[in-house]
Amino acid sequence: MLGAVVLLHRWLGVAFCVLFAMWFATGIVMHFVPFPSLTEAERFAGLAPVEHAETRISVADAVAASGVIDATRVRLVQRIGGSVYIVSGASRVRAVRAADGQDAALMSADLALAIAQDHARRRGLDAARAGNVALEDYDQWSVPNGFDRHRPLFRIALGDAAGTEIYLSSRSGEVVLDTTRGERGWNWAGSVLHWIYPTVLRSNWLLWDRLVWTLSLLALLAASLGALLGMVRISMRDRRISTPYRGWHALHHLVGLAATVFVLTWIFSGWLSMDHGRLFSRGELSPTEAGVMNAAADWKAAPSFDRQPTAAPVREVEWFAFGGHVYRRDRSALGVQTLAMAGDASRAEFLTARDVEALAVRLAAGCGTPSILAGNDDYPAHSAVPGAPVYRARCGDLWFDIDGAGGQVLQRLDDSRRAYRWFYSALHTLDFPVLMAHPRLRDIVIVGLCALGFVFSMTGVVIGWRRLRLSLMV
Repeated sequence: MLGAVVLLHRWLGVAFCVLFAMWFATGIVMHFVPFPSLTEAERFAGLAPVEHAETRISVADAVAASGVIDATRVRLVQRIGGSVYIVSGASRVRAVRAADGQDAALMSADLALAIAQDHARRRGLDAARAGNVALEDYDQWSVPNGFDRHRPLFRIALGDAAGTEIYLSSRSGEVVLDTTRGERGWNWAGSVLHWIYPTVLRSNWLLWDRLVWTLSLLALLAASLGALLGMVRISMRDRRISTPYRGWHALHHLVGLAATVFVLTWIFSGWLSMDHGRLFSRGELSPTEAGVMNAAADWKAAPSFDRQPTAAPVREVEWFAFGGHVYRRDRSALGVQTLAMAGDASRAEFLTARDVEALAVRLAAGCGTPSILAGNDDYPAHSAVPGAPVYRARCGDLWFDIDGAGGQVLQRLDDSRRAYRWFYSALHTLDFPVLMAHPRLRDIVIVGLCALGFVFSMTGVVIGWRRLRLSLMV
């Protein structure tokens, strides 16, 4: 039996030692340089003040003109050429001109360039040498599924010192992503390798998911067998741990013993990052809950509401249904907004606990009064709007975390999802509350442990190469 374990670990080690070394090295890079994205602060900084006088059709007319029958949110933004309504449903987004309801999809490369230049200048970026690069469904940085509703994407190179590239949705004309030369370079050495993320593979989500899940499982098996052998083969001499091996094998054995707990938990939690509902719940709303959250709004009841004067300079106006009411959200700065409910002349900055409770009782039974989530909560959730509260509605064992700024459900936590938070997130990113309270210490711990894992993996690379070379010479 032990011989079979030795043989299986040996050849799994030969097959996966380079992959282990790559995961630990790229994990350090990913800790400091995340995958490129457009932050809410960047998106909002690129918005122009809305010209309310150009808005000649109502929200209801805009929804009807868009053809989005399951519209849940409508935003009014200013774009080169006039203001547009952006109508969002469960699976698609459409833009219509606020002046006449005509289709405002982005068809022209010249218009895409003009929008990108305006966005960049408002953010203080140099756009003097901007030029069109491509119109494509996928590239290395736009492969995540969140961009599916916006494809194909226009990619504009600003030609600035940072090598900034901006991506625009062909459906709405909005800027949805930006990257810099530094982000792209570091991510080739980080996320792309770590996630096995080449465009040709990642653009086929199902194939990528199955491949990486399988590789991670085999890697976990290799590490588990190694840990078992490492424990079986240790002995004590003069009250010190001794190994029967010599040379690189001895180093692999001893470093492996020192790194066993971290290696096993990190590879296990990395495998769980690809779980996607296999062992744990996904954290998604059930069909019934989604029906409540995405219930069609009575947009026709809004004309007198949506034509109220807008305080200048508002950069984005949003209408959304929440708890059976339609709300209007006027945003004048990243962290400054006002909310008004249809038929109510009063104004507030954010949703209240009472508003959230009115929705929660529709989502599930047995809900208590929602509470504001603390910044150091064990199950954190954050609004994209600085200073906005996140409310947690506890409905028995089922929790809903709801953004007080825009009414989105940020998290759905059942028992399975709460367990997943610890088995995956805590073990893989070390976002334990005690370490999150000391970011520099967390940096040191993560880098130190990944470096230890890398050294351990490199001893396996040497041993594996020698074993493979010997086998090929026989």
